Order: sequence, then structure tokens, then C-alpha cells
Amino acid sequence: MSRKHGKKQAMKKWKKVLLITILVLFLLGGSTGLFLLYGPWHGFRDWLITTAMTTLNHQYLAKWFYSDETIAEVMANNAVIESGEDTNTDEVEVVTYTEEVEYENKYEEAILKKDPDNDLYKIIEIEGKGYTGYLVAVYDPSKISVCTTKYLGTKGQYLVDMATQNNAVVAINGGGFVDPNYNSLGGVPQGTVIKNGKIISNRTYNKSGGLIGFTKDNKLILARLTASQALKKGVRDAVTFGPFLIVNGKPSFIKGNGGWGQAPRTAIGQRKDGIVLLLVIDGRMVGRPGADMVDLTEIMQNYGAYNAANLDGGTSCGLVVNGKLINDPINGNGKHKTRMIATGFIVKK
Repeated sequence: MSRKHGKKQAMKKWKKVLLITILVLFLLGGSTGLFLLYGPWHGFRDWLITTAMTTLNHQYLAKWFYSDETIAEVMANNAVIESGEDTNTDEVEVVTYTEEVEYENKYEEAILKKDPDNDLYKIIEIEGKGYTGYLVAVYDPSKISVCTTKYLGTKGQYLVDMATQNNAVVAINGGGFVDPNYNSLGGVPQGTVIKNGKIISNRTYNKSGGLIGFTKDNKLILARLTASQALKKGVRDAVTFGPFLIVNGKPSFIKGNGGWGQAPRTAIGQRKDGIVLLLVIDGRMVGRPGADMVDLTEIMQNYGAYNAANLDGGTSCGLVVNGKLINDPINGNGKHKTRMIATGFIVKK
């Protein structure tokens, strides 16, 4: 059996893994299944609800077993509580390392020990309990900007196409997009989008997080700002999403698993020395469901992020390097591909 066929079969199993697990438990012993679903220990219940409810197509896995009131209660008890601070960009100083430094730990070494003949970025493989992925260290934040679908307002584009059109050497997906009834074509971004100092799109945004972008002095800014306020603060490129994971070195308080369950994830961060961290996590495979907000925060902290934010996840997650998609996204139909999206962050030479 080919590796590609094996992955496809694994995805089919993942799509049914929650249901199959529950059914097997009932077959082996109805009391065991009932205990996990409705017993005094709520770990399985909370994992099932938060994981299912943050997907586009599998929310029924939670709604089959629990009332709307129970689902609402679980989601309220698993949440990211942000600090409410905006980033203080004065705390970040973009450093150009001209000689080898002494590494504090293995994470510092992974970041600061550059690949031969590549001063622009480095790709680091990430692996944890339930997930694998990639972290890209970008050494020059001035090379990072926002890209948008060329059909803005109508439909999105695949990240590979957006990267190719913009001559990007690295690209990740960006902010969210308006998705009524879960059938959007990905062409209408959520919140504010700023590109090269100009407002490209501007819609009301009332969810967690807010503006995620870079100032003209190449520092990551995370803040609740209107489009006009952002321009006054010197924001040159930005998208909108959340939650904010770390602000001014302080991680957000995470109740339970953060309320987002385990899924493919994308995040962005910046260290105090200006190095930008682009993180893409794969999931939706048997034994590899993905990461939650706790995982994302821990990864960013390990690699020295002073500010960090969650970006759009799920089927939107993508990492393109030199024109090729190098992560392993899986959509709702089991195909190894991303969906069309509205925005992304790109790195250009």
C-alpha cells in the first residue's frame, strides 16, 4: 500500500475516531461509555466538546450527546483569558547577530544557529504529544509582509498561489475570514487588513485577539485597535485574529484546554531580539489530532517569544517554502490540501 493511500485511510479513520471510540466503549461495556460521556470526570467530555465545536464540519459529534446548555458551559470553562495589554514595542530591539553567541538551552541553539548560506530563515521541525509541525525562524522582520487574495471580497486563493504571485520564499496563512453557514469562499477577511501602510479591508471584529501585524520599525504589534488608530501607531502590515497568547512576555491565562480543542494550528510570534517565529502545526490524523492553546503557548515560550498570537487554524493551516506546501493539511473531505483563504504572511528576499 502506498504512503499516500495510507494517509488517506488514516484520515478517514480520524474523521470517525470520536464516534468509533464511543461506539466501541458501548459495545465493550455500556457503563464505561456512559461514564466517559456523563460521569463525574469531565476530561473526555470537555475534550470531545471543545475539539468538535471548533471544527467546521464535525460539531454534530458534540451535539449528539450534549445539550446546548452543556456545550455552552464547557466552552465557557475552557477559554483563553487575555491580559488586556497591548504590546509595548519599545521592549523589542531588532538585533543582527554578527558572531556566534552562547546558547542558553537547546531552543536557543535551534533558533540562533543558522543554516549554512541562509541568513534569512531557518526551518525547525516540531513534535509534541499529539502533534507535529514546523517552526520558521525569520531573522529579518523587515522581510515579512501581508499578502491577500487577488479576488478580495469575492473569493480566496490557495496559499501556494498567493506565495507564488508575491515571489515569497516563505508563506503562512493569516487572519480569519467571514464564513456564514460554513460555505464561504474565503474572500472576505475578518476585522482589519493593512498592507504596506494602507487599509485594504475593514470590518467589525468582536472576538478574542485583535490586530496582529508589524510596525514600520518591524516590530510585531498585538492590540485592539481601529484601522485609523493602527495607522497612527505606524502599523504597516496587519491582519485580524486571536487569541493573543503572549503579550509583553506574559502568557494569557488558559482555563482548561483553552476552549479550542486539538486541531491544526498556525501562530506568529516575535522574540525580544526581533526574530520572528512562524509556527504551523498539523493534525487530524489518528494519534496526531493537533495542538491546543496550551501547546501553542508552550512552544512559543520555549523558543523565546515575547509576543505571540494564534492565527486561523484547521484547514486553513499552511506553510509554503519556495513555492511548495511542506506541511500536511487535511480538509473536511480527507484530501491533503488547504482551503482558499483571504490573507497570509509572506517572507520575501
